[in-house]
Amino acid sequence: MNKSKVLAALCIAVNGAFLFAQQKETEQDVEALETVVISDSKFALEREKSGKVITTISQQELERSQGQSVATVLNRVAGIEINGSSSAPGQSLSYFIRGGRNRQVVIRVDGLTVSDPSFITNEFDLRLLAVDNIANIEILKGASSTLYGSGASTAVINITTKKPKDNRINANFQSTIGTNQSQEDQDYDLSEFVNSVGLNGTLHKLTYVVGFSNHFADDLSAAEKLPNDTSDATFKDDAFSRYNVNARVGYTFSEAFKLEVFGSLNEFKNQFDSGAGADAEFDSDSEQMEAGFVATYSYKNGNFVINNRYSLLERTFLADTYATLTDSRFYSYDMYNKYSIDNTFYTVVGVNGSNSDYNGFSAASRNDDFVQTINDNQADFDIIDPYANLVYTSDFGFNINVGARLNIHSEYDNQLVYSINPSYSYTFDNSYIKGLFSYSTAYITPSLFQLYSPNFGNTDLEPEENSTIESGIEFSRNNNLRLSVVYFSRKEKNFVNFVDTGGFVFQYQNVSEDFDTYGLEVEATAKLLDNKLDVSGNFTYTNLDDVQSSVRIPEIKANANIGYQLSSKAYSSLNFQYVDARDDSFFNLNTFSSEDVVLDSYMLFDWYVNYQLLENMKIFAAVTNITNEEYQELFGFGTRGRNAKIGFNLSF
Repeated sequence: MNKSKVLAALCIAVNGAFLFAQQKETEQDVEALETVVISDSKFALEREKSGKVITTISQQELERSQGQSVATVLNRVAGIEINGSSSAPGQSLSYFIRGGRNRQVVIRVDGLTVSDPSFITNEFDLRLLAVDNIANIEILKGASSTLYGSGASTAVINITTKKPKDNRINANFQSTIGTNQSQEDQDYDLSEFVNSVGLNGTLHKLTYVVGFSNHFADDLSAAEKLPNDTSDATFKDDAFSRYNVNARVGYTFSEAFKLEVFGSLNEFKNQFDSGAGADAEFDSDSEQMEAGFVATYSYKNGNFVINNRYSLLERTFLADTYATLTDSRFYSYDMYNKYSIDNTFYTVVGVNGSNSDYNGFSAASRNDDFVQTINDNQADFDIIDPYANLVYTSDFGFNINVGARLNIHSEYDNQLVYSINPSYSYTFDNSYIKGLFSYSTAYITPSLFQLYSPNFGNTDLEPEENSTIESGIEFSRNNNLRLSVVYFSRKEKNFVNFVDTGGFVFQYQNVSEDFDTYGLEVEATAKLLDNKLDVSGNFTYTNLDDVQSSVRIPEIKANANIGYQLSSKAYSSLNFQYVDARDDSFFNLNTFSSEDVVLDSYMLFDWYVNYQLLENMKIFAAVTNITNEEYQELFGFGTRGRNAKIGFNLSF
């Protein structure tokens, strides 16, 4: 039998042995399944009254992901494929949700959209964030432009950072050390280190949160040899280093008015390679500085909120044959009034907007002077969106969520998007069964790069238009068992693609034909044996048009987790992931042409255990890819083999 399979079986057996040996231990309180949802309405509603199936990654789950990246955590959610999350830590990420692309996903942090205007598709780089600073993540799938604006076509990822506790001072220290090795290199050298420290508390009317974290990894090359490469060339390691500094201070002036001021500095540096199967010693640096405030005025049955953030972002790529530098600015705000009537009608009326601009520079090599290619006087646009949303919840099970938004764009005509989301919930014996349906439209404006890039830009681009139909059913029993099945179908119009106009001259253009994507998501969670045993799993089927199929999106993907509270002090879990075969393409540096390839399917097993060593100290250990499965997320680029890590969490 293969050694890796033996190791997987051993980890499963250890879990089972603990499970039966420790059943008589005192049960530790386990966080209940979430009972409220916020993302689909901006109100905390009972889950049975929401017309969506929303996934929440709790703080407890995040604590059990210590030392992992935000992308890795998200990659376990139904309908989500974060391509690059299992490769070298500095690998660029692609967000494929329900068959969509980066530009169709909105990422929000503490209630505001985050974005990098210099990226080709405006996305925010999740590599800038640290899991240690996050309290929870809520994922709302489907078109959600009415509440969250342009780009919210396939999903909204709402990230909430940690909040202060009631004590005057609370301190938390976390540290993780481990390996960062490929399938071929199994020497188990310590080469990955993740550390964080945080302080928070409440001093009468003043609250504060400050934190610092860093992540360093080495000993793994981004690219690896192609299958037909018979040379004896070696691939050098590509290091990754990130640090995060954040602070948030709040003051409660009265029972009605509260103000919070925040700021952060996030930066990562990483080495990267030339391309598929091509080693190099290139360097990149990405930095984000941001600041803003949130003001909340509360009154009977409602509150008025002003939330805004200003971000400065800078990225450099230094290679032997080219170099680029971009500096961009992104200002976003959301002003809205929430009002509820007799716990039946919930209304949100507001104005959401943003300003984006950036400068671009290029050079012939890392040693040459930069020349400006994109000017922020031209690469600049504003969005102002008034919106309204209404939720009605009845006492006989019928609920409906409707909304509309007028997108006012400085470069395009006004566009109205809307959504309607009825649902019906039948409640019985602390259980419910819910049927849901939604129809939503979305509007995706081209990015500044797609419009104004000197080599590839096209100022004649039209915005993309999406419409999504979603229907499903959810069953919940005693908050310990939940099953859901959701079907989705999305139509895309004016799809923006990178087109060869002839003679290897490429430009961004709207594709004339419409595209259809549809699929199915199945999710299940259960807590058994007096909440000691938790079992969860999900299955996703995604069908795309042929013209879109070669984008590393699996047709079938499945995740499963089994965890057990071994005792009042110990918990262990085993994770499984299956990813179907995917089409891919790469640029062959030998033939100077693009070639199509197929990436094989793969299965991953991860094992985790923690133990409450002291009242204020928890230790943990983990083994990822315990079967040492060999696979690729991107053709010609390596992934992580079997790796081990240990760490601790100390709090006062």
